[in-house]
Amino acid sequence: MTLVARGVCRPCSRARRFEVPPIAWRPDLRVPRARARQRRDGMVTPQVMISARPAEATDRAVPGHWEGDLIIGLDRAVRDAIAATVTTLPDQLRRTLTWDRGKELAQHARLTIDTGVQVYFADPHSPWQRGTNENTNGLLRQYFPKGTDLARWDRDDLDAVAAILNSRPRKTLGWKTPAEELNELLLSLQTNGVATTS
Repeated sequence: MTLVARGVCRPCSRARRFEVPPIAWRPDLRVPRARARQRRDGMVTPQVMISARPAEATDRAVPGHWEGDLIIGLDRAVRDAIAATVTTLPDQLRRTLTWDRGKELAQHARLTIDTGVQVYFADPHSPWQRGTNENTNGLLRQYFPKGTDLARWDRDDLDAVAAILNSRPRKTLGWKTPAEELNELLLSLQTNGVATTS
């Protein structure tokens, strides 16, 4: 049974824990310890684990393999926002999406159907498996420290930070900016006559 107490916990005395004495036993609130410790990762099957991801995604040699993370949001809204963004890209840039194991992509199969992007999940407690994402999170923390309420920023502010980060030269890109690299890639796809969007 779970003990539910109505009152304020007082840290000063162990013997007298609660200021308001009514204590109620609520067996309906009981959750067995074993079940409480289990995480419901039924959405993550071996077919969508990072180990099943193509090798080309790991070394980042081929464009179109994305990494993502959620700051705040709900599963359907996140899926819809990702789908709306990804479908604006040419088919050649829609290969995979690697995500952490959060519940926001519980409907990853629907996202794959809607966009053609195969979704993979990183192993638990393994942030290094999504290195680009973790690096970007560190850059974003320069503008939005951990715990910042993003509701106080409007879309223009967020876009301005994205523009700053995308115009910052990166050693991994031969000191080009991500915006330059993406523009060159899109131009090469158009000149070859293969850039298509569905």
